Amino acid sequence: MRLRGEITADRPLLVLAAEEEAAHLDEALPVLITGMGKVLAASAVSTVLAGARPAAVVNLGTAGALRPGRSGLHEIGTVLQHDLDTTLLRTLTGRSYGSPLVLGPAGPVLATGDLFVSAEAARARLAERADLVDMEGYAVAWAAAQAGVPWRLIKQVSDDAGEGAARTWQESVDDCARVLAGWVAVNLR
Repeated sequence: MRLRGEITADRPLLVLAAEEEAAHLDEALPVLITGMGKVLAASAVSTVLAGARPAAVVNLGTAGALRPGRSGLHEIGTVLQHDLDTTLLRTLTGRSYGSPLVLGPAGPVLATGDLFVSAEAARARLAERADLVDMEGYAVAWAAAQAGVPWRLIKQVSDDAGEGAARTWQESVDDCARVLAGWVAVNLR
């Protein structure tokens, strides 16, 4: 976890998983680099929000496309956890754990999990429920929601979440970081 800048109540906190994704952000807004995965993201955001309250939490990052033709920049409408069996847990306990988080009816569905999706079978299974996949979005949104801080998820497609995704992510992450920084410059000033 690394925090750049000072969190204030009048500015959003930008949250990204990897330094590579934040490479082109300027110092105008505070930036939290969480590390990859749900545990690191949730703990970093929760730790920071326990000490300061920004105007909003904006999770910027890369995502894999689960369906053909999906590319570009997207503001997420719904985020779910793809590696938590919420149906089974509800059957066992009678309570819901990890239900999808909905920001609005518009926007794609993002599936978050601790698996970097690089196999066609996993991609096909997830495409039945979601449009995009990442490793931190749900955790960031959940931590912000628990703290009562508004949140947004902005994802740039970096790969096709299938065979070769890891190589494609490495090749495209710098271009994705430029697009994300451009979105911040236009939308968060």
